[in-house]
Amino acid sequence: MWWALLYPSVAIFAQGDLGEDISDDAQDTEILFVFDASNSMNAFWDGNRKIEVASRLLSESLEELYGIPGLELALRVYGHQTKFIEGKQDCDDTELVIPFARGNNLLIRKALSRLQARGTTPIARSLQRAAEDFSNQDSRKVIILITDGIEACDEDPCVVSRMLQESGIIVKPFIIGIGIEEAYKETFRCVGNFFDASDTDTFREILDIVIDQAINGTSFEVDLIDGIGEASISNVPITLLDAHDALIAKQWMHTLNAQGFPDTIQVDPVPTYDLIVHTVPPLQRKGVRFQPRTHNHVRFENAGQGTLRAEFARGLRNGYDKLPVTLFEKGNAEPLIVFPVNQDLFLLEGTYDVYFPTHPPVFVEDVSIQENKLSPVSIPQPGVLQLSAFRLGYAAILDANHEVVHQWSSGKSDPSGQYILQPGDYTFVYRARSAQSIEFSFVKSFNIRSGNTTHLSING
Repeated sequence: MWWALLYPSVAIFAQGDLGEDISDDAQDTEILFVFDASNSMNAFWDGNRKIEVASRLLSESLEELYGIPGLELALRVYGHQTKFIEGKQDCDDTELVIPFARGNNLLIRKALSRLQARGTTPIARSLQRAAEDFSNQDSRKVIILITDGIEACDEDPCVVSRMLQESGIIVKPFIIGIGIEEAYKETFRCVGNFFDASDTDTFREILDIVIDQAINGTSFEVDLIDGIGEASISNVPITLLDAHDALIAKQWMHTLNAQGFPDTIQVDPVPTYDLIVHTVPPLQRKGVRFQPRTHNHVRFENAGQGTLRAEFARGLRNGYDKLPVTLFEKGNAEPLIVFPVNQDLFLLEGTYDVYFPTHPPVFVEDVSIQENKLSPVSIPQPGVLQLSAFRLGYAAILDANHEVVHQWSSGKSDPSGQYILQPGDYTFVYRARSAQSIEFSFVKSFNIRSGNTTHLSING
């Protein structure tokens, strides 16, 4: 569940060495609480009515927010003005009860204490109206929606939320669900950062962390550790994914600044993330949870890289051009990457197998890659077979292991042409399509040498 975020795992991340609080540099913040006072909030939850529990716990949090520099609060309520009547719900029942101001915590608490849960649930319209509640000043604008139900007015909160975020009016809203039915929880994932409060204790903890994140920034860095324990590895792409829906939260090219420190990335600590460092093979960390209000480190040991150079011996020109070489991690049948021959490839330390799709293929096993070292893998330059047949027929070229290198099976093609082959001994087997006896088979052995052309004709 999402509230598992409240219990950070030091195995996944650690605070900065000084545990520094980075909130001093945070910009002014406006937090708008959008509060559900629809009829369903009269239902009992952990022995009390939902609206009483939510009002009381939000009031306690507001008391702790008093006097925070640069913080302005406001309260919008929906469902509190018109009594719910089946088929006649008031979808305009949404009101900015307490406008934005500094130090208005007590006013919001008093307004909460007077609320009565009466009407319907116009979430989309409340979010749309909320855009007009914020000031025009350059500040961090945050919506915290507290609700126990889903949209009841045939509008789409997801569309409204996306429009607000794209226009830069607000950051991704926080939604705290109070005893929401399991079937409805997914409907809130697209609206914003959804938390499922299964009981009052969980609601209190979620509310604290959401407010904390709304006020204070959170950041992290990715430390790629070399063979001597330094975070010196860099210049690789990184992807941060939302672990819930696998959507990309951020992508960047890892960089070391002038002081040699990795990038500082601002992050929303509410979701759980998966992180991929696109080395070869990739380094991955699943279930990353960032501790709010501090600078986190995601550390990858053994990130040192060496260089593989797959090449033809002597570097002569050949007909293969940019041959696509395939790399395998030792013991793994799944290919890691395909890359052109004669191109340097950075790899994590380890043992690899290299496949050259030549004719016949060349498979080089147990290539050792060590940090900051070049490991060349060279295979012989190919030669050329110039084949002249002049007649349609059935044919094949077999290598010294009697395996097929080229094949003409239909009898509808002339095998004449130029073929690039690795050095070695071969046999050409041929029979014209019109010939109906093995007595007319043409069998000829030949040898291919690097950089040389061998001519073969079935007539000579």
